[in-house]
Amino acid sequence: MLRTLALIACASALGMAAAQAQNTPSPPGAKEYIIWPHDGEVIKAGKLWVRMGLSGMGVAPAGVDLPKTGHHHLLINTDLPPLDEPIPNDKNHLHFGGGQTEARLIDLPPGKYTLQLILGDKDHFPLKPPVYSDKITITVAPY
Repeated sequence: MLRTLALIACASALGMAAAQAQNTPSPPGAKEYIIWPHDGEVIKAGKLWVRMGLSGMGVAPAGVDLPKTGHHHLLINTDLPPLDEPIPNDKNHLHFGGGQTEARLIDLPPGKYTLQLILGDKDHFPLKPPVYSDKITITVAPY
């Protein structure tokens, strides 16, 4: 019984921490954007660099708790994730938790793709209000 109560208390504390993490505020006017590539760009396979921009805030690695900071997440061929949950980490949701502002994507085979950025807080939750870029479409061409 005591062990069950301890597990419930621990789960409750984790739930409260998650609830607090999802409420990280973003400052008014914060904007995230894709510097490169541009919408409609055709890029040869293996040559795709994504350059990420942010104004009104700073970039900090995941886990770093500084005011008005976050880190980039690149969404590939997907819509915005639920805004009250951590951003998934999979082939469609790339995390740049090291504070990166550019990345080379070498694993995208030729084809058409949509790209969009969303800023995550120290715990990978979208900020409130969310800070995200416009969605763009690019084409990766064969070598």
